Amino acid sequence: MDAFGLLAHPVRLRVVHAMCGGRELTTGELCDRIRDVSKATVYRHVDLLAAGGLLEVAGERRVRGAVERRYRLRRDRAGINEEVVASLSPDDHRSAFAAALAVLAAEFTGYLDRDTADPVADSVGYRQHAVWLSPGELRGMIDGMRKAIAPHLANEPSPVRTQYLISPILFPVEAPPAGTGADGTAAEGPEPGTL
Repeated sequence: MDAFGLLAHPVRLRVVHAMCGGRELTTGELCDRIRDVSKATVYRHVDLLAAGGLLEVAGERRVRGAVERRYRLRRDRAGINEEVVASLSPDDHRSAFAAALAVLAAEFTGYLDRDTADPVADSVGYRQHAVWLSPGELRGMIDGMRKAIAPHLANEPSPVRTQYLISPILFPVEAPPAGTGADGTAAEGPEPGTL
């Protein structure tokens, strides 16, 4: 199974999120984190991620006659490149989006079910904003979000850090104006809003 096939599943995506930041976890520890999914299901998806090369064994030890493995995420394999994204069908995008939404719902429910959940104190946010953007403004906004998020992706767990799930979702809710090219740029004349 390719990386897209592996990552386009809610349970496997939750395992990948749990492993971020250089964590090394056993399947049992993952089961403790993903409590709403059966242990057998978590074990099966960990096996698939390991067989697909997204997880690697970081260490092994004997526990009551069985071998307990600690896994770590292979960051170089746990992503989808632009070439793969460009090759996806609308049904592939639909499936991946459904998996992302399922992860958001499951993780948020897990958060709210904790006795210590405090959405105000934890700065929880799930706002949606409808904004009007030219193609240049859109690219600038995306670049700004990348610059804000990217430096933090390599952060490792520490006693003063809490893991947050950040899920930028972006798509046009209506077709681009007539007279624009396939990439959304003006077919002729200046870009709207310029002189």
